[in-house]
Amino acid sequence: MRATSSAIVGRDSELALLVRALGAAGRSSGGAVFLVGEAGIGKSRLAGQCAFDAYAREVPVLRGRATSTGLVVPYRPLMEALSSRFRAAGTPEEPELEPFRPALSALVPEWRRRHGQRFPASVVELAEALLRLLSVLGRERGCVMVLEDLHDSDTETIAVVEYVADNLADLPVLLLGTLRPEPGPALDVARAAAARQTATVLELGPLDDAQVHRMAEACLDAAPGELPDEARRRIARRAGGSPYLVEVLLADLVDSGTLRRTEGGWRCEEGPDGGVPTGIVRSWAARLDRLDPPVRELLLTAATLGSTFQVPLLQTVLGYEERALFAHLRAATEAGIIAPDGAAPDRYAFRHALTAEALTAALLPAERAATARRAADALEQLGPAMSEDARQLLATLHLAAGDAAAAGAHLAEAGRRMLGQGAAGSAAVLLERAVELTPDARRPQVAASLAVALAEAGRLAEAFALAAGLPPVPPGTPAAAERADAHIRVAWAAVMGEHPEEARRRIRAARALLGPAPPPPQEAALSVVEGHLVLLPGGAGEDGTADAADAARRAAALAEEHGLPVVACQAWQLLGLLSRDQGFDEADACLERMLAVSERHQLAAWRTEALVRLGANAFLRTGDATRLADARTAAGELGALALTQTVDGLLAMNAVLCGDWEEARATIDRSVDAAARVRNLSAHRYLLLADATLAAHRGRRRDRDAALVRFRRAGGEDSLLVPLERGLCLAIGALLDEDRPGALEHLEAAVAWERERPSLYFLGGRWGLLPLLRALEGTGDIADHRAALASHGAQLAWNKLFLGMADAVHRGRDGDPAGAAEAVRSALRTGEVFPLARHLALRLAAEAAVADGWGEPVTWLRRAEEYFHAAGVRPVASACRAALRKAGASAPQRRDGRDRIPAPLRTSGVTPREYEVFVLLPDRPGNQQIARHLSISPRTVEKHMASLLAKTGRHDRTALCEFAAECASATAHR
Repeated sequence: MRATSSAIVGRDSELALLVRALGAAGRSSGGAVFLVGEAGIGKSRLAGQCAFDAYAREVPVLRGRATSTGLVVPYRPLMEALSSRFRAAGTPEEPELEPFRPALSALVPEWRRRHGQRFPASVVELAEALLRLLSVLGRERGCVMVLEDLHDSDTETIAVVEYVADNLADLPVLLLGTLRPEPGPALDVARAAAARQTATVLELGPLDDAQVHRMAEACLDAAPGELPDEARRRIARRAGGSPYLVEVLLADLVDSGTLRRTEGGWRCEEGPDGGVPTGIVRSWAARLDRLDPPVRELLLTAATLGSTFQVPLLQTVLGYEERALFAHLRAATEAGIIAPDGAAPDRYAFRHALTAEALTAALLPAERAATARRAADALEQLGPAMSEDARQLLATLHLAAGDAAAAGAHLAEAGRRMLGQGAAGSAAVLLERAVELTPDARRPQVAASLAVALAEAGRLAEAFALAAGLPPVPPGTPAAAERADAHIRVAWAAVMGEHPEEARRRIRAARALLGPAPPPPQEAALSVVEGHLVLLPGGAGEDGTADAADAARRAAALAEEHGLPVVACQAWQLLGLLSRDQGFDEADACLERMLAVSERHQLAAWRTEALVRLGANAFLRTGDATRLADARTAAGELGALALTQTVDGLLAMNAVLCGDWEEARATIDRSVDAAARVRNLSAHRYLLLADATLAAHRGRRRDRDAALVRFRRAGGEDSLLVPLERGLCLAIGALLDEDRPGALEHLEAAVAWERERPSLYFLGGRWGLLPLLRALEGTGDIADHRAALASHGAQLAWNKLFLGMADAVHRGRDGDPAGAAEAVRSALRTGEVFPLARHLALRLAAEAAVADGWGEPVTWLRRAEEYFHAAGVRPVASACRAALRKAGASAPQRRDGRDRIPAPLRTSGVTPREYEVFVLLPDRPGNQQIARHLSISPRTVEKHMASLLAKTGRHDRTALCEFAAECASATAHR
């Protein structure tokens, strides 16, 4: 008889909280709830009831469970959860999920086939993609993701759970996790999330005696008070308040005949009972003895394999033919001991993880070891075809059989394979176990692999310490080459993590092992790492960028010669950055080489990197972001979320420079928080700087300063973005405040910073804005100006605009008005896509033109005044009006109605009163008619007409009236 019940006893407050959380998710106020309690305490019952309530509301439910076999399978609970939904409902096809499908293909097999060449997404990128998917699934009524036994989860799943839990506040998603109160990452994440108030932790305690009695009655369908006192006493004493143990003890009492139903009701025989847990173990042993021997063998072998097991694997171990195997499985299922798992058609699970533990505990130690050895021997026959799950299980079986060395060898191999697949966190877990089990002679080899796994999993401090503590090996030997590879990989992680000193230590260790003439593959990899050091603040060392470029060229040549396409792409990418000092043609040539290598070897990720950098260079040179936008599309199609965020930063800055404020705002808002969530620090900083620059270019000082505070908190002051912060943001902001000395101070600070460090950015003002301000101040040396014109930074459209204006100032001052005017025209053509920079340059150059008598300063000032007045930048607009008056020209009074004047007339200086006359002219009225209509004197009309003729350049009244009619017609058709 099965003594079970679906009733939940003693958890009323917990059920009420879950109902509220489910309702909140339906209102897009999601959250996370973690149920924490000992095995058998009722966590799964509560989770199941929450899922049942969600089904009743037609809310999508995704359910997954971590394996309790000790196997490390990256993302297993998440894959199971998504499969549980998509197997029945199909995969969602919403277009907004398209950018995230490549990343999610790691979890969804259907998308894996569609996106065969997938970008190696990081854990946080995958977590962000999962968050978007859950948001889509929950759009109508909310959705629930239930993840059970998180204490057994892999590190990647725990990282995803932490990320999702922290970002549910405004989403229609309820995350429900269950775990035991065992020290470990899962419990740490749950409690930390509760401390941050992004999750609720419910600690489930044991049931009291009254609740145990109610549950026992529910299991037996007994009326209240019908259960005999002896049965109550036994269960209360031995169950310890655990619902699972209540069911097991009841089943044992019923199966043994101690508790039975009679015509007069339930009766229980008196007798001694055992304690917990030995009593439970004996109960299971007694139940097994009542089963047929083949069923008993099947259950004991299955328990040895874990609380969940695959039928083909069990058949391999037992050797049963198929018909007999399924007959025994059916008998075990009918006995209520196991059940189909539901996650996969060929998988079964014990009704509770403690069941498998109790069954194996019922075996004698020698019998347990023999069972494990027999299972291990059967699995060994699979050979190279063995899956990663099977290899880890094999290690567990060897350990249970007493062969620690064999277990360590299999764990080490599984860890190395997982590291090769990019699951560094799970690889580290396996390799840590392997290190403990591996004999002393082979332990350093496993420890070296562990150092790499730790480094690539982001546990840099542990990786550095482990790598530093590896025992020496003889240089020039195969062991030395293998150890050097580990040092190189740790060095690369150190460079990416901005730890230049540690990178140098690992490089020195690798070179000491490889000797004076390292093999070409290692030499190429070392040169790439050494070259990247120059990109870190303070990391260039004494040799500088020239030696870094030489090292990168050597690395690229060696990598291509010896068939190392990834190293070649790394080298060409580095050269694409460092070669800007030799000109953007040279930089683009390196990136085109990178693009060719990546396409030839079908390296989709590196191809996209090349497209992004080529697109960035194209924008810098011309101001056209078309190629950059195409690169973003490619990154999105590949699922490269971090790279997409990097491109968004570049596109946002492009929109700022092009004066497309709304596009800049939308792009920043789209990615800045997401970049922070996925810890894409470089993109996050750049987006924050774009935000500050946007505020600065709009003359919004308070918003600029607030954005710069966020930029600096993100480490911006210690990054290579400092010249852009000083020149592109603060200096422009100072000029819009009419603070020219402050602008010069910021620009000089940017130049001083660049003299001490390599600079990857050319828009900090050194090659454009600073030469113009120096020319205006009279401090610019003509030789320095010509050097700036010949520089590679002068190739960029933004810089070319300001340098052209500086050239005009110098020519005008030297008595070459024609050359100065042509320089202005050329500069304005170049800067056509940069409205703010163009009008700022006109405002600055106009004063020199007035003083030296060249150009059209009045027209320039009116155009600049018009632009800055419309943009709300009052200091510059006021300065333009003051400069107009100083030049002896009329300045706009900015009375009410001026905004109605068409831009061409406003820039010509037409006033609101003059425009009132102008709009009457299409009907060719006389001065007396105009005077009566506007209630002004005919003499005033004459003055307005004369002014209109002068400002519009018309020769007579008839031409002026015809022009007024043309303007009226154009206005009517807009």
